[in-house]
Amino acid sequence: MTQGRVFGVLVVDDDFMVAEIHRRVVDKTPGFRTVGVANSGADALAGIAEHAPDLVLLDVYLPDLTGVEILRRLRAEGNPVGVIMITAARELDTISAALHGGAADYLIKPFEIAALQEKLAAFAARLSALETGSADQSLVDTLFGSARAVAKAPLPKGLSAETGTVVLAAVGKAGELSATECAELAGMSRVSARRYLEYYLEQGDLEIRLQYGRAGRPERRYRRS
Repeated sequence: MTQGRVFGVLVVDDDFMVAEIHRRVVDKTPGFRTVGVANSGADALAGIAEHAPDLVLLDVYLPDLTGVEILRRLRAEGNPVGVIMITAARELDTISAALHGGAADYLIKPFEIAALQEKLAAFAARLSALETGSADQSLVDTLFGSARAVAKAPLPKGLSAETGTVVLAAVGKAGELSATECAELAGMSRVSARRYLEYYLEQGDLEIRLQYGRAGRPERRYRRS
């Protein structure tokens, strides 16, 4: 995650209790803060205009407008705000509309809190990577979800594809980093970052360089293959 950067989030959900839960998750996630809460489509559009958030957590089912309609309005106005759809909608036409409308991600209710935190971390990593000004093909593949990445076998128990994307994006952005540096960029613990890095090293996605210091074990520094 970009050091010192805090992403403003507008939470949109017609259920007041659910909106409050999402607000709490956002405010407990490092690098994010809630700038407003809306319970209708009209309030969502007003909140976006007022707060200019970096990200909108957008429900599909609202009393006046659908989340897809709001997304289309934003893009028609040229507003590039990040949008993560959070909804019980599982219909493929809704998912397709969100994808083609430019949603950054899609999370189906009900879900674990950790799943939302992973989506937030992935959003921050992608935006951070895009702000570097240039990219190699490996970083582009990570951001767009290349066929190479999709074709891989399921990750081991305890590892998730979303967090894996965050880790690979962090490596791509930095060029080369240690597990500690990766943890700071990706907003996770050093132990978790090391597990992902070692997994992708075994898969051939990463390679390492041993950096020797004055004393102790050499530092393992990871980079894209």
